[in-house]
Amino acid sequence: MNVSAGSDNLIKIPVSKLAIGMFVTAIDHNNSKVAVSNAGQIKNRDAITKLTKNGIKTVWVDVERSSDSCGLKKVKPKVSGNPLAKKPATNPRDVKQKQAKKLLSEAKVLIKKVMSETFEGKAIEVAQFGEVADKMIESVMDDADAFKCISALRSKDAYLLEHSINVAFLLVTFGRYLDLDPELIKQMAVGGILHDIGKVKVDNEILHKPARLTAEEFEKMKLHQVYAIDIMRDIEGLSQVSIDVCLMHHEKLDGKGYPRGLKGDEIPMHGRMSCIVDIYDALTATRCYKEAMSPAAAFKILISLTPFHLDQKLVYEFIRCVGVYPVGSLVQLSDERVGIVWDSKNRDALHPIVKCFYSQKHRRYTEVAFVDLKKSDLVIERGVSPSSLDVDPTPFY
Repeated sequence: MNVSAGSDNLIKIPVSKLAIGMFVTAIDHNNSKVAVSNAGQIKNRDAITKLTKNGIKTVWVDVERSSDSCGLKKVKPKVSGNPLAKKPATNPRDVKQKQAKKLLSEAKVLIKKVMSETFEGKAIEVAQFGEVADKMIESVMDDADAFKCISALRSKDAYLLEHSINVAFLLVTFGRYLDLDPELIKQMAVGGILHDIGKVKVDNEILHKPARLTAEEFEKMKLHQVYAIDIMRDIEGLSQVSIDVCLMHHEKLDGKGYPRGLKGDEIPMHGRMSCIVDIYDALTATRCYKEAMSPAAAFKILISLTPFHLDQKLVYEFIRCVGVYPVGSLVQLSDERVGIVWDSKNRDALHPIVKCFYSQKHRRYTEVAFVDLKKSDLVIERGVSPSSLDVDPTPFY
């Protein structure tokens, strides 16, 4: 890449060489820097296309404020008060995250395949879901945190696929926390993977509408549970637990849910658990019409839905299971640095290891540092939703 060096970490780059994540501060006009009012990181290719259409040939980029993934720099983690200071060449967490990514990819391919076959009216084979469920359980038993970090990297365009996987994973994590029978947990995971299968028969204009649904559209959306009843009936070998998870995640304890309006004890524990995890994952996901909510904010909503909609005791157990600041979530420390909750194993909820990468105070990236809150005077001030940041945290996961 041919670039011209400037001062204060600025370099001049041809628009044709711009990449997503580069921080543009000014345009070049007659060999002079002209500041732009909307300085910031390039978020998509459209921004680059717009510069080209406006006749701009070169721009000034701030290397320090550009993301690690754009190719301008390599940030080496600086470990601060952290037992991971001398990490081996192959970090066990990195290996487990690669395994989690592979599992996530396999699950996506399976769900996409099954949704396509369901749309075409083909029979669904239960065995393939059981295999994925077994791998999820194995992943949670080995290191649930590795999967949590991967789950934090969500795409609003793949919401339907990722939501089904995350619901299944959360049911496995929750079930293990409650010390439920392994076979029951497996059946719950299968139900989680299948829980939105009825949406394949919902009109795409409603399913992917980039705004909140009208009352009429919502009634049509609710039909996905009616469609699911027919789909479940045709799946041979599917357990009743899996069917319950699929058909009960929109039921309410006061009987005002759907599709059957079940009430109180008519909803078994695994059905109540599916209601909780479905709402939590939807709240903490970026959708085409809303940004992701922080886990702490989502917990407040879950509590507000008790005891009429959700089981109060199970909600509090779920919060204890996930943790106030789950691994993979974003937090702001008392020095106004923002980071990812990186490790919480054998720690209380308020003292995890946090991977800091950004300063809210200075509105810029900082050198990456792992902060062990057990060995620091710093504390977590609040949870942070990705949408509240001026930058994309994705490259730091």
